[in-house]
Amino acid sequence: MLYNGTYMTDDEFLSNFRMDRECIQQLNRMVEHDEIFNQCWGERSKMLSMLHIMVFLKYLGSYGKEASLQKIGRAMGISKGAVNKCMMWASGAILKLQKQAIRWPDDEERKRISGRISKAHDFFHCDGLIDGTLFPCLCTDAEWGRLFHKER
Repeated sequence: MLYNGTYMTDDEFLSNFRMDRECIQQLNRMVEHDEIFNQCWGERSKMLSMLHIMVFLKYLGSYGKEASLQKIGRAMGISKGAVNKCMMWASGAILKLQKQAIRWPDDEERKRISGRISKAHDFFHCDGLIDGTLFPCLCTDAEWGRLFHKER
């Protein structure tokens, strides 16, 4: 799936995993030697950690009934129990990268980001945009006092 371009077009791949092939390979290089993958079945190989990453991303990119372990397992050619293990191990390895890979902006930087987004897109008080996916966000709008709730 990752290497065979005839199996899935680049657009289909991006739609399924929310990342292009090159980004997934880069993420895999960051986590492939993590100790968590020593717990895996059989011999440790690059494809094994890659499978974990792809299953994890497939889960994150799915919603509704498509996010069931059984459906993801069928799509990826593994059991639903293996899907669960892949997600747990991949998320554990990725979360260890938090300090070096994830940086949250401070208050001043959030204001600058919000100003740029507001100017470009008329979204006020917005701290960031991620690939068009709406994430749960619960906040009170100070101007009108209303409660807003967004979901993907």
